[in-house]
Amino acid sequence: MGDIWLIRHGETEWSRSGRHTGRTDLPLTAEGEKQAEHLRRRLARHAFAQVLTSPLQRARETCSLAGLGDVAVVDDDLQEWDYGAFEGRTSAEIQAEIPGWNLWTHGVHGGESVEQVGARAERCLARARAVGGDVALISHGHFLRVLTARWLGLPAVDGRLFALDPASLSVLGHEHAASVIRLWNEIPAGADSETQP
Repeated sequence: MGDIWLIRHGETEWSRSGRHTGRTDLPLTAEGEKQAEHLRRRLARHAFAQVLTSPLQRARETCSLAGLGDVAVVDDDLQEWDYGAFEGRTSAEIQAEIPGWNLWTHGVHGGESVEQVGARAERCLARARAVGGDVALISHGHFLRVLTARWLGLPAVDGRLFALDPASLSVLGHEHAASVIRLWNEIPAGADSETQP
C-alpha cells in the first residue's frame, strides 16, 4: 500500500475559540478558507489513488479548496468525535464543573467513547490499506489523532500525544515493515502559522 495523507480542516469559529466541535456542521472562517487554499499548492504536486472526506461542511470545504473535491468520496467514519453533552463547550468550561476533566481520560457524556472513535478509525485504515496507492483523508483533529495512534499500534487514547493544527498536513507510512509517521503537522508555506511553536 501507499502512504496515508492526513489533512485537518481549516479554521472555524469554534476551533479558533477552543470549543469542542464534533457533529455541529460549521463552515470555515475566511482565514480557514485561506488556509485550505494554501493546501492546494502543496497537494497539487501529488496524485492520490483515493481521496476520502468527512461529510461535515468544514472538511468538505477544505477538500474542495485544496483541489481534491472533484475526486473525493464522502466517508461517514471520518466524522469528528461525537462530544455529546460537551459539544460547543471549551475544556475550561467543562473543568469548572468537573475539576481535572480531560477528554482523553474522562470521556464525554452522551457521546462516543475513545474506543468507539478508535473503531471508526480502524475501519478507515482498513479501507485505506486496500487501496493500491496513496490515500488522502480530510477530517478532524481529534479523529485524526486517534487514527494515528491506531496506525502505530497504540491504544486509541494515545491520540492525546499527537497535536494537530487547523489545515495541517501529516503523512503516515512505512519503514520496512513498521508503520511510522513520515511527516507531522506541516502547515503549508504561506498559511497562517500563529499556532506553530
